Amino acid sequence: MKMFKTQRFIAPIMIVLFSITLTNCSVKVGPSHSTAKAKPLPPGQAKKITGEKSAKNYAPGHNK
Repeated sequence: MKMFKTQRFIAPIMIVLFSITLTNCSVKVGPSHSTAKAKPLPPGQAKKITGEKSAKNYAPGHNK
């Protein structure tokens, strides 16, 4: 009979302790701290992505 009473108290205590441990491991997601702008893709990488043979169309300074 005493074992039944102790189990009645142990189960809620274990649940509370388990929930406390889970809340302490939470991950906070927020905005990134980097203020630098993303660099544009180099002409060669853009050529690879689109599958073209020439990177001339992606190079901003080349007007031939």
